[in-house]
Amino acid sequence: MTSHAPHNVQGPKYIMGIIGWSGSGKTTLLGKLIPDLTARGLTVSTMKHTHHDFDMDQPGKDSYRHREAGAKEVLLTSRKRWAMLHELREDPEYAIDDLIKMMAPVDVLLIEGFKSHTYPKIEINRPSRGKKLICEDDDSVVALATDEPFEGVGIPQLDLNNAKAVGDYIVSYLHVKT
Repeated sequence: MTSHAPHNVQGPKYIMGIIGWSGSGKTTLLGKLIPDLTARGLTVSTMKHTHHDFDMDQPGKDSYRHREAGAKEVLLTSRKRWAMLHELREDPEYAIDDLIKMMAPVDVLLIEGFKSHTYPKIEINRPSRGKKLICEDDDSVVALATDEPFEGVGIPQLDLNNAKAVGDYIVSYLHVKT
């Protein structure tokens, strides 16, 4: 029997963040970027940060009942996938570096959110939405993906509607071997 340990101190080889204001198109871009990178032969995982109180469980399901009864962790497993639900209760939110260490080793980890962390990030911003550019105050933003060019931006601007071009940039910037 093969062992597949869920926690790995090595984690992903490369990390790139995808950040932007709510509704900017981060999730849409990731939905196109993941297949582009995997088609290049890379293994890809994602991590999404949310400020909302989210719930993967459904009321009435056994796992939901276990968690609501006070279980600190509930592991769901089948022959196709497994998922761990960990209740923080009154504990503080985990640091991103600790969460990354818990992930299986892959070639590229794409992180949606965690704007304040210092890993390299691509900002998604559409001028038509009128939102402030995050890259103006964040040196860890290495490129801007947009549907219209911004004037006076000192980092590369990528076509938000061209996932292959964004993928090319990520592979080049991180020096990923495909």
